[in-house]
Amino acid sequence: MTAPTLVEFDEVVERFDPMLGLEVHVELNTQTKMFCGCPTTFGAEPNTQVCPTCLGLPGSLPVVNRAAVESAMRIGLALNCDIAPWGRFARKNYFYPDMPKNFQTSQYDEPIAVNGHLDVVLDDGSTFRVEIERAHMEEDTGKSLHVGGATGRIHGAEYSLLDYNRAGVPLIEIVTKMIPGTRERAPEVARAYVTALRDLIKALGVSDVRMDQGSMRCDVNLSLSPRDSGVLGTRSETKNVNSLRSVERAVRYEMSRQAGVLLGGGTVVQETRHFEEQSGSTRAGRRKETSEDYRYFPEPDLVPIAPPAEWVDELRGTLPELPWQRRARLQADWSLTNEELRDLVNAGALDLIEATVAAGAPAGEARSWWVAYLTQQANSQGVPLDELPITPEQVARVIALVASGELNNKLARQVVDGVLAGEGSPDDVVAARGLAVVSDEGELIAAVDEALAAQPDVVEKIRGGKVQAAGAIVGAVMKATGGKADAKRVRELILERSAG
Repeated sequence: MTAPTLVEFDEVVERFDPMLGLEVHVELNTQTKMFCGCPTTFGAEPNTQVCPTCLGLPGSLPVVNRAAVESAMRIGLALNCDIAPWGRFARKNYFYPDMPKNFQTSQYDEPIAVNGHLDVVLDDGSTFRVEIERAHMEEDTGKSLHVGGATGRIHGAEYSLLDYNRAGVPLIEIVTKMIPGTRERAPEVARAYVTALRDLIKALGVSDVRMDQGSMRCDVNLSLSPRDSGVLGTRSETKNVNSLRSVERAVRYEMSRQAGVLLGGGTVVQETRHFEEQSGSTRAGRRKETSEDYRYFPEPDLVPIAPPAEWVDELRGTLPELPWQRRARLQADWSLTNEELRDLVNAGALDLIEATVAAGAPAGEARSWWVAYLTQQANSQGVPLDELPITPEQVARVIALVASGELNNKLARQVVDGVLAGEGSPDDVVAARGLAVVSDEGELIAAVDEALAAQPDVVEKIRGGKVQAAGAIVGAVMKATGGKADAKRVRELILERSAG
């Protein structure tokens, strides 16, 4: 296969206007599937969470999951959508190797939510509005495992295994309108939108939005038009992009690839494409069908959904403080600059700091622990910050022990290390390791006097007015006490004892 010609990104945006559209699939965290009572637990043994309904066996009948409908409506309300007073499910038909009934129950022309928007914040602090066309309910497919090939895909595999546990898990698909005017910021806008959507849905508590586990997946639709022509180009659809960084890379790559096709005199093919994580490129999949190809027709085994206005209003009242509102509040409460707030969000530290403050710690000290020492520990262990084996309440306890004088900063880090190592609570670690600060005044004075006697030349410098020389004595005392002395009190004693 001939490698595609890629055009430099600056030239692409000089000669073309990108037209962007994003479709995000979110698995809802209901206890049971969309149309049956099978559990939805992630990671269960293959084909252990199935029944006649989700296996498509003759005579089985679906029943709509009320909790999934409520979650879908709450998402729609949070996205400023209108909730449809009437809607139906439909059958979407084409060959599904991992959907045993060979059609997907979805919503076609009567989705649950329409005409919304989401304002997203870009890296420079500016806001970009993304219009939402629709959010509709459907069911997920099963999962194929291709065995024997080098790539994990069907091409070159010796055989395939099918796991139907995921078949029938509730999904909501959120579809944007075409997003014009992004130009060179198209990759950034795509990433910012998916980031904001992920944060919103997580705040609603309706999904864990784990892109690495497939509970949130993004399809990137992109086309190019000659600059300022207003002519709509032919789009490609890059399927199932599963990380925020990959969304941005997929948009950038498709812009460069399609520009190469057009400038070379070719025609962009309307097709699905697959994103390659290692290379950051896309490769051709199948030719893209139109809605007519899916032969939609109303699902005869399900009654329409007609949520009364009272139900919608009740759900509107359950919406939490939205992520951008919460960030604005915390930024004001903690006196953060835009850059500091962005860094906390990017580090995944905002929730952890807020919870630590809620447990009684000052905001500045909570922030210092999470973005400095604990971030270093997370990086060294290769885990996200929120997966460290330490809770905000435990961090708040360490901060309290330092504030009370029972620990100094050096000992506090040793206590945190002990908690991370599974040695128990901060108080357990202090007791087991004997890490409490030396608080006995007589013991401190004895250690100071011994250090002063060992360095008479330093004492003379202190008496001569060079008080900074006391640092050497402080170091000696800290070494003698195993780092368990209060350095501030030690310095005070040194100056008092050397003055005589």
